[in-house]
Amino acid sequence: MQRTVSPKLKVFIQRWTITTVAVLVAAFTIPGINYDSWEGLLVGTLVLSLLNLFIRPVLTVLSFPLVLLTLGLFTIVINAFLLYLVGHMKHFHVASFGAAFWGAVVIGLTTLVLNSLTGTGNSRVTVRREPPKKGPPTDTGSGPVIDV
Repeated sequence: MQRTVSPKLKVFIQRWTITTVAVLVAAFTIPGINYDSWEGLLVGTLVLSLLNLFIRPVLTVLSFPLVLLTLGLFTIVINAFLLYLVGHMKHFHVASFGAAFWGAVVIGLTTLVLNSLTGTGNSRVTVRREPPKKGPPTDTGSGPVIDV
């Protein structure tokens, strides 16, 4: 009998793996983000993934005016806060909020790239090059179009 993995569990494991790689990149590039062992890294990223799944949406809703006022940049502060909380664990360390802030930036950018490469998550980066259309532009009535 063949057992299949639930689609929700598969998505969670994919996101956890991407988060682990992103935190690993942050640990190598940002002074102040350390882990004692691979187990500490895996547990730290698991806790960070769970916080992102359950706590981050609540914090985003509660801070919606700040998120709106800063055009979404306050989400970096929310991510840094969650990373700083995880940094108080036994085998995963974040030295300061500044390290957590820059770690959140690195983790966000790394996650964006990895999600784009693997096709997981909601973020997409698409580069498309089309030749310019020949002839006069036609009005389809669908609204303003800026053709670059």
